[in-house]
Amino acid sequence: MKFLKYNFKEQTNAAPLAVFRLFFGLMMFASIVRFWANGWIEKLYLEPKMFFSYYGFSWIKPIGNYTYLLFVICGLSALFIAVGYKYRLAIITFFLSFTYIELMDKTTYLNHYYFITIISFVLIFLPANATFSIDNLFKKKKYINIPKWTIDIIKILLGIVYFYAGLAKLNSDWLFRAMPLKIWLPSKYDLPLIGNNFMQQEWFHFAMSWSGMLYDLSIPFLLLYKRTRIFAFVLVVIFHVFTRVLFPIGMFPFIMIVSTLIFFDAKFHQKIIDFIKNFLSKLSFRAQSRNLKLINNYNFSTNKRKLFIPFLSLFLIIQLVLPFRYLLYPGELFWTEEGYRFSWRVMLMEKAGMTNFKVVDTKTGRFFMVDNKDFLTTFQEKQMSFQPDFILEYAHFLGDHFKSQGHKNIAIFAESYVALNGRLSTRYIDSKVDLYQQKESFKHKDWIIPFSSNIKITGL
Repeated sequence: MKFLKYNFKEQTNAAPLAVFRLFFGLMMFASIVRFWANGWIEKLYLEPKMFFSYYGFSWIKPIGNYTYLLFVICGLSALFIAVGYKYRLAIITFFLSFTYIELMDKTTYLNHYYFITIISFVLIFLPANATFSIDNLFKKKKYINIPKWTIDIIKILLGIVYFYAGLAKLNSDWLFRAMPLKIWLPSKYDLPLIGNNFMQQEWFHFAMSWSGMLYDLSIPFLLLYKRTRIFAFVLVVIFHVFTRVLFPIGMFPFIMIVSTLIFFDAKFHQKIIDFIKNFLSKLSFRAQSRNLKLINNYNFSTNKRKLFIPFLSLFLIIQLVLPFRYLLYPGELFWTEEGYRFSWRVMLMEKAGMTNFKVVDTKTGRFFMVDNKDFLTTFQEKQMSFQPDFILEYAHFLGDHFKSQGHKNIAIFAESYVALNGRLSTRYIDSKVDLYQQKESFKHKDWIIPFSSNIKITGL
């Protein structure tokens, strides 16, 4: 069982982790600036009247105009991470502030937000400022080598993202119906050269589906193998640039492109560091690094090593197991979405719904219908209309709201219809169930009407 053995004391050059830290910080800073510049802070966190919470985190809400300050703190900490200034404090601050932002409203959930959260959490424990950092100047020392596992853990996390995304594509809708790409791609008719020639062709939809699956499943291994690494990186660039052109997925493609650079050897990263140093020197900005004491190896103290390695190993096990939690629930995963989030299922569904609510006085039988626009933004209403935990939370919000206005004997019923991956819209929620009496939990929501079709899942 030699392949299960791993030498946690083995050292490797610190350059790859330093370059990863630099690019990660710069990308996060650019993301925060972009988010602010597009007016999304006000649109997503100030304008809404209610916010959808993750189970167990209902206490995390936007903090009014101070939400802007939260983004300032997050952006500045990202910049400090990039340059390696007060790194440990900066990465902890970034992790806490970014995670708080992510948890403020479930409506904005994206897989790459979750990826940023887990990467920033792991970076708290890694010596990413061991070299090529401002901290080196203040401490007057830098390290040549760091423990190899501190780089490998990032490679593992990147591998999980890709490989699990590939496993999730091993389902009958993606492979044998080319869904949802068959819905999305024809709308890209205005793209130069390929818009009319390819985007409308069914064979191209299937080609994209199958190639996307094969790419996700193979790319971690192609990046790990030195002989195929350059070819793999070219594929990474082509894949993410193409998906960025096709779909509005923000900074994620660029984040993944620069992140995969960590698979290259230390000489490549040292060239990047030398290039940056030369560029800064041409700008007459030269750090006084000649007096730095060079230390060959960075070693964690015995206590830290005994704490960090088991803890991060457990963290990796959780990341490996968590995506399979959907197996604990009955019914079709894409329909109920129980166990869907935090599992690297990327762009697998085109789901649309229409959900309206009826407020009933259980004693008199009187009722009235709710205009969702009175309480939700257009984006929130769209997300609520086909996600059961959103529907339940919104039903409780409505019940509490009308109860505070003096209504009594309140019951909340939903008239909900949902279409999934090109199928006809069908009833989604049992309209006879009083949602105000249902409680959120990790248990199966038996008031979701079973899926009338069948999606064969052969992978994750």
